[in-house]
Amino acid sequence: MAPHPARDAAPTAVPLGEPPVRTLRDGTRLVDRRFRVPLDHAEPQGEQLEVFAREFVSAEAVARGEEHVAAMPWLLFLQGGPGGKGSRPARLNGWMQEAAGRFRILMLDQRGTGRSTPLTRRSLADRGDAAAQARHLRRFRADSIVADAERIRRALGVTSWSVLGQSFGGFCTLSYLSFHPEGLDRALLTGGLAPLTGHADRVYRATYARMRARNAEHFARFPEDRERLDAVIDHLRAHDVRLPDGSALTVPRLQMLGMRLGGETRVDSLHYLLEEAFEDAARTRLADGFLAEVGAEISLADRPLYGLIHESIYGQPAARTEGRGATAWAAERVLAEHPDFSPEASSPLLLGEMFFRDHVAGDPVLAPLLETAEAVAAVDDWTPLYDLDQLARNEVPAAAAVYTDDVYVDRDLSRETAARVQNLQVWETDAFHHDGLGDDGPRVLRELLHRTDAAD
Repeated sequence: MAPHPARDAAPTAVPLGEPPVRTLRDGTRLVDRRFRVPLDHAEPQGEQLEVFAREFVSAEAVARGEEHVAAMPWLLFLQGGPGGKGSRPARLNGWMQEAAGRFRILMLDQRGTGRSTPLTRRSLADRGDAAAQARHLRRFRADSIVADAERIRRALGVTSWSVLGQSFGGFCTLSYLSFHPEGLDRALLTGGLAPLTGHADRVYRATYARMRARNAEHFARFPEDRERLDAVIDHLRAHDVRLPDGSALTVPRLQMLGMRLGGETRVDSLHYLLEEAFEDAARTRLADGFLAEVGAEISLADRPLYGLIHESIYGQPAARTEGRGATAWAAERVLAEHPDFSPEASSPLLLGEMFFRDHVAGDPVLAPLLETAEAVAAVDDWTPLYDLDQLARNEVPAAAAVYTDDVYVDRDLSRETAARVQNLQVWETDAFHHDGLGDDGPRVLRELLHRTDAAD
């Protein structure tokens, strides 16, 4: 059997230097840790990269002394994405404040993000042609992230730790349960139960339906927003509108504002944005403030990985994906089944996590990498992200928050996955959307910890 980068990782990462220790204004202690890991875990002696992780210890724990801190269990946090760096809080609050009462928190900058060796349009171009760049990007999926985390755990001398995965971080947590369950005390997933089998097409069929309902809900609450959005669309169809970065604001790019509909904490900000779209009553000019905010929302300059490998998080061996290995721009192809989302529709609906060629081509950072994105979409021999047999006999206490109306990680597909993971408890709620951990993190975390504490 060919080596698997997550399962066959070498024992430890290499710590780099003495980690600096700093303190936030609320007394939280920060320890900045850097590690060297293989770029390709199947070739541990080959090219290396750095992975950064920041430890958070509460002021209360520090006050109780170093022996107390040393005895505390660890909680590794895996951020959403792909391509999302770890959180940078100014003070402990929300779920982190709740967790810090009993854990040392390790906030990972997943490979390619944040202070880890960055993956950018420039560093990717150094890898060669589009085919070589696509091969390089294959090393930035969940299996490699898990292999990094496992090496870091061993380098820190931690016998085992708990993992909390939000969204894509939950996908990574399923990979962790698959390939290194011995490293886990518990697994907590929030909006992150990935489909274990099936082609990416069915993911988007489900999420288009969820987004249609979410659009209807928003425009029922703010009927004037539909009219305002249509006015902006009409304006874009008649004018060459440029964002502050000089790129064109097109209808497909405007539709990306639907990302705000995915979370309870941001949904109403869409209303505030649309009500200030035009600078004049005659609606002849879009306001500079509107264009600046839209540009900041849809730009992927700070997370190019998201645009390049987003659909690859659903890439699995063809035997698990209805005989089709390549994702092949699934969201764009499935769009044909949902004409009310088409940019050509009279009143097109807003998109969620659907990424098209137009989105790559329109983004100044990603546009030079369109050929690379095409090569990634054409990959048909993905390595497995999950071990179905291991998940079926899982003994690690695990709990997942499933959000009934989640437009990014479909409830029905999440339930399907949960039924295939032994020892996993589901807490389903319609009180939150995809950002439940950010909306009321203490409650969400308490619910999941209660279920896994009881399972110990």
